[in-house]
Amino acid sequence: MRLTTVLTLALLTIAGIHNELEAQTSPRIAYIDSEAILQEAPGAREAQQQFNQDMERYQQEIERMGQELEQLITRYQQQQGALSSEAREARESEIRDREREYQLRMDELETEAAQRRAELVEPILDRMSTTIENIRSEGEYTMIFDVAARSIIAADPDLDLTDEVIRRLREQASGEGFDR
Repeated sequence: MRLTTVLTLALLTIAGIHNELEAQTSPRIAYIDSEAILQEAPGAREAQQQFNQDMERYQQEIERMGQELEQLITRYQQQQGALSSEAREARESEIRDREREYQLRMDELETEAAQRRAELVEPILDRMSTTIENIRSEGEYTMIFDVAARSIIAADPDLDLTDEVIRRLREQASGEGFDR
């Protein structure tokens, strides 16, 4: 009787160790499509609309500066023959200065645009990352890849968690008062 009990316990222990080892050697892997999530995430459309409005102002400023520069060049070209060499050099210098100002302002606006996009998108990315991490933890996934990063060549669609991430983001947003 004792021998049977000992053998049974030994077999159960071995089976438990085998199951534990099997669980450890079978990582759970899934993937998401961050581009699709960003398009559907609550607040994303509003952030894009705000960004577009900001860009309109920047675009108007650049267009105005470009038109002023073109007018300056056109006037110079029309008057070039009647100008003295000193006046031509002064006008050419003014044109070069305006071109530098124009390019500098374009660079500044590009930097501002990148910063503004980051300000608008960062809260969405933070919620997205938190949601993905929660799904990873709850589902005991070892890794979740991003198909948008183009590092996945082929995958089983059953491993795609994109819709689950979007669903949870929408649930969170409805609790926080966000609209789609």
